[in-house]
Amino acid sequence: MHNKFLLATLIIVFPVLGFGQLLQAKNNFTHADTLRGSDNAQRNWWNVLHYSISVNPDFETKTIQGKVTIQYAVVKPVTTMQIDLQQPLEVDSIVQHKRILYFTRTNNVIFIKNTIPHRMGFHDSITVYYHGRPREAVRPPWDGGWIWKKDSLNRPWMSVACQGLGASVWYPCKDYQEDEPDNGATLTIIAPDTLMAVGNGRLIFTGNTSFNKKIYTWQVVNPINNYDIIPYIGKYVNKRDTLLGAKGLLTLQYWVLDYDSSIAWQQFKQVKPMLRAFEYWFGPYPFYEDGYQLVQAPHLGMEHQSAVAYGNHFKNGYLGRDLSGTGWGLRWDFIIVHESGHEWFGNNITTKDVADMWVHEGFTNYSETLFTEYYYGKEAGTDYNVGSRKNILNDKPIIGPYGVNKEGSSDMYYKGSALIHSIRHSVHNDVLFRKILHGLNKVFYHQTVTSAQIENYINQHAGFNYQYVFDQYLRTTQIPVLEYQMDSVNHSIRCRWSNCLPTFNLPLSLWNPPGEHIKIYPTTNWKTISIQKNQTDLFRSALVERLYYVKTKLLH
Repeated sequence: MHNKFLLATLIIVFPVLGFGQLLQAKNNFTHADTLRGSDNAQRNWWNVLHYSISVNPDFETKTIQGKVTIQYAVVKPVTTMQIDLQQPLEVDSIVQHKRILYFTRTNNVIFIKNTIPHRMGFHDSITVYYHGRPREAVRPPWDGGWIWKKDSLNRPWMSVACQGLGASVWYPCKDYQEDEPDNGATLTIIAPDTLMAVGNGRLIFTGNTSFNKKIYTWQVVNPINNYDIIPYIGKYVNKRDTLLGAKGLLTLQYWVLDYDSSIAWQQFKQVKPMLRAFEYWFGPYPFYEDGYQLVQAPHLGMEHQSAVAYGNHFKNGYLGRDLSGTGWGLRWDFIIVHESGHEWFGNNITTKDVADMWVHEGFTNYSETLFTEYYYGKEAGTDYNVGSRKNILNDKPIIGPYGVNKEGSSDMYYKGSALIHSIRHSVHNDVLFRKILHGLNKVFYHQTVTSAQIENYINQHAGFNYQYVFDQYLRTTQIPVLEYQMDSVNHSIRCRWSNCLPTFNLPLSLWNPPGEHIKIYPTTNWKTISIQKNQTDLFRSALVERLYYVKTKLLH
């Protein structure tokens, strides 16, 4: 990070912000940023079908040796091929059909100019051999790289955290979020035979080597984000379980350090209730074929698909704290809930460009509200959501610049959640709202998307076009203000939106426990609306601001 003091402040004040490594100020972009963040001519002619990764780490020297076979399909006329591998890792050779390919390198980008030309639709592969001392993560997961730690018994404990920084920090790949391997990946880890190596999906092979090492090969059959493919190496023990879920029997596996097993098995009892709640709200767990794993990690946590990283010290809340300040966040383990919520938003539905990462983080942050509501009631969920808003900065727009591997504001978490909460209550139909969440995960199942696609889907199915609402919350920093006057004599309200885009038009549904309900459609122009005498109490500022992320101003 360019500003370590700012980073430390963010971690203390807003600890949930950014489990990836992109939260740094950057206004001027270079050609290297474009190469990293765009679907350029060296990338868009080939589609990744499968990664076969093999890595052999050496704990003492903090080095790795590896090879990656990239299977791909030709989708456009062949040009130079771009492969990403971050320095100081070095490429030893690149091979295709036993032929060594010529390549050049510019910083973190390798250009291959003599791949075998094929007609469109043809499938082929290349194998990259590499080695070196990868960038080491100093404060994972807030900064990225390979993690070389020791457990409390002084035994090696290794992993990787690389969201944002990119998977190319430890293996060569097309490090571009839009192109996930259609047919999944295999990860072969060569580890000391005194340790266990865990990867994504299912263990399909174990074997011994000389030099007191053991081989573990893990496989995922579903598309997967590059940064989700992660090795975990430590003195792990395992517990297996199953859940009868929406698509049948889901296998569950928990991996923890041996001395933490007793406390871990107790804490991980929260996994099944979490999965039941999320299958209710979002639809079936998206990766039944690969199973669900929760893996103790040498950092706080990350949404690694089918092998979720867990480092919350077996405490409820966020390291024992409630980020909402309401008390509800201490009823459940933040990392189990939040990082698993990403299996639906972030892993099942993945944004093509990190500029649209609010789709990952806003919906997953809202999953915390929905989990709380599922077990403790709707008012409890709303309490949690409203309490979390104190973390909103409104420093810059949520959506970032496209094509340069740069996200927008960290408000993608809490403000993204507040946006979804506002639209939900505007719709005032939880059956429809839940149907929309299911529909998103069904229509965009295992796909990469744009924010516009998600916005359009909601607009088409919510019974109202919320485009100007999305524009307000995603693309500006203003908090809309509802200005209103009450006329008790004529039983009317005069109102308008201010401090917002001129087109902002969020409809407000307001109700109370006795069953009074009204829906109004304010715009930025003054509008007089007739109301019933018993509906006056619905226009309390506290009620409006509880249901919607807005401010109110009562005029006299």
